[in-house]
Amino acid sequence: MSDEDAEGTASADADPTPGAPEQVAAECETVDVAVGDRAEGVATVTLSRPDARNALNAQLRAELKDVLDAIEASDVRVVVLTGSEESGAFVAGADVTELRERGPFEQREASARPRVYEYVDDLRQPVVGAINGHALGGGCELAQACDTRIAREDAKLGQPEINLGIMPGGGGTQRLPRLVGEGQAMRLILSGELIDAEEAGDIGLVDEVHPEGEFEERVYDLAGSMADKSPLALEFAKKSVKASSRMDLDDGIEYEAELFAQLFASEDKNEGIDAFFEDREPEWSGE
Repeated sequence: MSDEDAEGTASADADPTPGAPEQVAAECETVDVAVGDRAEGVATVTLSRPDARNALNAQLRAELKDVLDAIEASDVRVVVLTGSEESGAFVAGADVTELRERGPFEQREASARPRVYEYVDDLRQPVVGAINGHALGGGCELAQACDTRIAREDAKLGQPEINLGIMPGGGGTQRLPRLVGEGQAMRLILSGELIDAEEAGDIGLVDEVHPEGEFEERVYDLAGSMADKSPLALEFAKKSVKASSRMDLDDGIEYEAELFAQLFASEDKNEGIDAFFEDREPEWSGE
């Protein structure tokens, strides 16, 4: 068991009832969940550790894992991951106090997968990262693990670990080059400099940037439009797109064709086509 699982498990005594993410979150101190409050089928997962600007300590990581487990087993179709307004950040980074106390053995245990980054990346539902403040270090890596990223124009992003004599350890050296290219990733990781949301959008670190008055509306317009789709098609399409950076072209195309064929065994495929011909909205069953 890694130290992030062993420590700070305020939700460990709760019964993480599948299908009830809000019930699981009610036992958490640093993570909140609201399902369907902004768009049907959309769960908003809010990180809230305002005293530390949502720094990823063991408790927050453990509670986020519990919540994502519950969401995975639920009928939620899309997740919005964001930081609380009180925290003033998306995630300001890892908890430096915890890092200072670790040696290499402890850090290897803490880095045992799946970590929160893999939980987000591998979640069957699409995850929209709503970056409403600073996303630094581990917070930038958490944003990179989301499937798409929308930033508020006052956000700042970066990988400042080099300033502490270390390097990104939550996937940043791997996911960041895939998003922005090797040269830009080298610039950010080796300099530790922070960039504003506009520049992050220019280089592809985030997909959209919006002013505060338009930010949340756009986040939920996008999440809601995804949630209107077949949950099976969402899951399979996410898997296939993820495979594009992990397989060569021929293997990726073969994998896509297999997932495409599997959807032809679903009731949702028939419902979607019937609804098209009957000029009505489909009623997805997820089967």
